[in-house]
Amino acid sequence: MLSQQQQIQFSAFSGLYDLIVPKDNLLRKINDLIDFTFIYEELVNKYCMTNGRTAESPVRMFKYLLLKTIYTVSDVDVVERSQYDMSFKYFLELSPEDGVIDPSSLTKFRKLRLKDNDLLNLLIGKTVAIAIEKGIIRSKSIIVDATHSLSRSNPYSALEVLRERSKLLRKAVYAIDEDMKAGMPEKNTTDELEKELAYCSALEKYIEADQPLCHIPAVKEKLNLLKETVADTQEHYTLSKDRDAKTGHKSTDSSFFGYKTHLAMTEERIITAAVVTSGEKGDGPELPRLLEISQQNGIDVDMIIGDAAYSGKENLELTGELGVKVVAKLNPSITQGFRKDQDKFDYNKDAGMFVCPAGHLAIRKARTGRKNIGENQLDTYYFDIEKCKRCPLRENCYKPGAKTKTYSVSIKSGTHLQQIAFQQTAEYKEKIKHRYKIEAKNSELKNVHGYDRAIAYGIQNMQMQGALAIFTVNLKRIIKLIG
Repeated sequence: MLSQQQQIQFSAFSGLYDLIVPKDNLLRKINDLIDFTFIYEELVNKYCMTNGRTAESPVRMFKYLLLKTIYTVSDVDVVERSQYDMSFKYFLELSPEDGVIDPSSLTKFRKLRLKDNDLLNLLIGKTVAIAIEKGIIRSKSIIVDATHSLSRSNPYSALEVLRERSKLLRKAVYAIDEDMKAGMPEKNTTDELEKELAYCSALEKYIEADQPLCHIPAVKEKLNLLKETVADTQEHYTLSKDRDAKTGHKSTDSSFFGYKTHLAMTEERIITAAVVTSGEKGDGPELPRLLEISQQNGIDVDMIIGDAAYSGKENLELTGELGVKVVAKLNPSITQGFRKDQDKFDYNKDAGMFVCPAGHLAIRKARTGRKNIGENQLDTYYFDIEKCKRCPLRENCYKPGAKTKTYSVSIKSGTHLQQIAFQQTAEYKEKIKHRYKIEAKNSELKNVHGYDRAIAYGIQNMQMQGALAIFTVNLKRIIKLIG
């Protein structure tokens, strides 16, 4: 049977903890602050109670992961340090002479026990509940922003990958029928991706024309791999071991490959909600979810503080219905009027451009219509037509033969007259000063707790990493405010 809360066993050496681990030690304070039995309750159904040897306590395993996040160390290092660091042993509720786990157990715990659990919302909700119980959260405002994390794996050159996989396919074919060489399409010898894609497509068709050959397992496997690579290249223009990561944009000439974590935080700097997405997603569309999660976690929200990405018309209308004020600077490119496909094209505030459903950034914009004579002005955004031609989402988006692909938004909207007036008030000007706090929190997550880069592949692992990092910074903040 698993014990719900691991207790330090009686030992002749247990008194050492009172001598060695100070009362103001962070790990001692965390142990005193929170009852970790909620982890047992959440994970108990992942264990078999009748078969196999006694499992390591899920509470202790979770604490190992928490130590990894607090001190930004590897599985191997956290286990090694827990052999001799008495504060670690105290936190893990081990006797001083007790042994430690094998580092591989942490990997298994993440994959087998934590998988499919909504750890992100669970841990944030737990810390917010503690903060409310301790009377720490007094404000009714949340500050929202997004921070990016690089993928563990950099995107590869699509050209190189295509060439390697087409080579493997040819070798598999020649091993069975060397006479196929004579009819092979001519290889691409340039560095142009378009020509390489065209060659790979021609190679696929040539081999598929020989039905008996293309159904031989050795050939079929390589053929399917090439097809998948061509499709991925056409859709994302990047290839990586991390299939969930996508290219996002920090400015018109600066991009990253990875994930975004959208955050909501109180003025007391307690994170109340988080949503992890791939890197190309816009910030504004995540506002309703951040507000909903914050409210579910017990926060009474009457004001949202953010940047221009959150002042879209849809957000203002939603918050207006809920009686929540939005302290965010209006930007005509994202706030004015009804716009076509408003649920598909997202505005990237850093680049000052829209991003299409396939994740491609507009390359330029222009304003049309005459000002101050009653004519409705538009901002028109232009996309790279060459990418549109081969985009897998081009149907109902790109018209075959068109020389340009544009997306326009209206500059005028009666909806924002109230928001414009609100921006002139003393309340708005006072509240907007708090926005810097979330920038500092993002910096803490990245620079102190390793959230600048994913430590594993896939969005689920990114959510798990975010859960532990946010749980850590919230606990540290609560302890600081209590002190």
